[in-house]
Amino acid sequence: MRFFLIQSLNGLALGGLLFLLSSGFSLIFGLMRVANLAHGAFFMLGAYVGLSALRAGLNFFWAVLAGGLAIAILGGFTERFLLRRLAGKTLAQVLITLGIAFIIGDASLLVWSGDPMPLPIPQALSGAVPVAGIFFPKYRLAVVVISVVVFVVLWLALERTRIGAMIRAGVDDMEMARGLGIAVPRLFTIVFCAGAALAGMGGVLGGPPQGLFRLRAA
Repeated sequence: MRFFLIQSLNGLALGGLLFLLSSGFSLIFGLMRVANLAHGAFFMLGAYVGLSALRAGLNFFWAVLAGGLAIAILGGFTERFLLRRLAGKTLAQVLITLGIAFIIGDASLLVWSGDPMPLPIPQALSGAVPVAGIFFPKYRLAVVVISVVVFVVLWLALERTRIGAMIRAGVDDMEMARGLGIAVPRLFTIVFCAGAALAGMGGVLGGPPQGLFRLRAA
């Protein structure tokens, strides 16, 4: 029973990390119909940015934000200057995002090398807490909580806000949305930045339990 409980909690923690990765991809693909094959590379690059932020003296919270912000900027640049020019050309979009993934991978290898680099767990989340008679790492429980919070925020933003309704309108009928005065290209850039930011933040959060070498291998 103890083994089953521990493995279930480990599965929830890993599922939380996978959700942070996949939610950004689903947000981009589901709303924009863009198969962003560079999304996994964004996840890895966010972890490396977070590691550099920690080495620069920032705490873990700011490192997560730095990773998300850096990848959001990269995602915005990718959408605005590359993918938007290829709107409606699915194969070209797939190929260019795949090329971006290769560029990010080689650039990361050049800057950070391919050696295993541990990303330290923040002091406030180190150690373990009792859960149903067993002790489980605080950090993994925090990842589960964060993933649930992100899920709720995304659902509320898409289903219960005006900007969510505008985004859905732009996906369903772009010409009609533009006729109503909705800046659809700007909204799509925001969506792409948000999806990329989730990947970057997920990369930093996945660093302590997974290690940057395993993130690269994934």
